[in-house]
Amino acid sequence: TLTDDQERTLMKLVVDAKTDRVLGCHMVGPDAGEIVQSLAIAIKAGATKQVFDDTIGVHPTAAEEFVTMRTPAKR
Repeated sequence: TLTDDQERTLMKLVVDAKTDRVLGCHMVGPDAGEIVQSLAIAIKAGATKQVFDDTIGVHPTAAEEFVTMRTPAKR
């Protein structure tokens, strides 16, 4: 989303594949503490990945990436 930004931000959502529930998130980068704190509310409330997908993110911000992640990485 922020293609011209030289700062790197790494982030990941941990999702239960069977229930679609978001179990946690990881973020390293500018403003990570502020962004992750707001995600904790959604996670504690039991939000699913679909809820994240249906959410419109504030553009342009790094936080927007959490609601536009589409490619799962299975391990």
